[in-house]
Amino acid sequence: MKLERMNRTFNCEVRALQDEEHGAYITGQPIVFNATYDNGFFTETIEAGALDQTDLRDVRLLVNHDLAMIPLARSRNNNANSTMQLELVEDGLNVRANLDTENNPMAAGLYSAVTRGDISGMSFCFTVKTDEWTGLETDRPVRHITGIDKVFEVSAVTMPAYEQTSIEARADEAALESARAALESARAEEAEKRDAMLAEIISKL
Repeated sequence: MKLERMNRTFNCEVRALQDEEHGAYITGQPIVFNATYDNGFFTETIEAGALDQTDLRDVRLLVNHDLAMIPLARSRNNNANSTMQLELVEDGLNVRANLDTENNPMAAGLYSAVTRGDISGMSFCFTVKTDEWTGLETDRPVRHITGIDKVFEVSAVTMPAYEQTSIEARADEAALESARAALESARAEEAEKRDAMLAEIISKL
């Protein structure tokens, strides 16, 4: 299992709604399959099926991945009593988060920002379980994330990265270093495989 912990952001539709059953709530899609993300070192896609074995037992809703803030909603085992519901759909993961706009000023602020269109993207924090690489010999390889181990939180974000989603994240120095390390590791593994194949061929001569 990869030990990388990373954020990925999408510029998708986030909607602020209200009804008698849920009160004020927002909906969005923090994970989108087959969307292309370019971090400067390689392009990346999250493949359909990457969430089939993912740990989604405890996922929180934040704003801009701010771990110091109080979560605005939370999904615990995705049960009916959770303030956030997760739905795996054909093209990714949808969320619906009930917001306590009456008692929580941050929730009210988020609801207002989404209503006004000031926030229009979503992001998620996760660890990679399995991936595959193509074009490692080129200047712009492609990483296919085939399995996500755990989703820790989803965020409403002000700067989406994946054009297809609902909220975007900034690429900070730690994220860039993680991307660089992932590429170097993949290229090293590929070189080891080639050396092993060459050694086997030579041994049979």
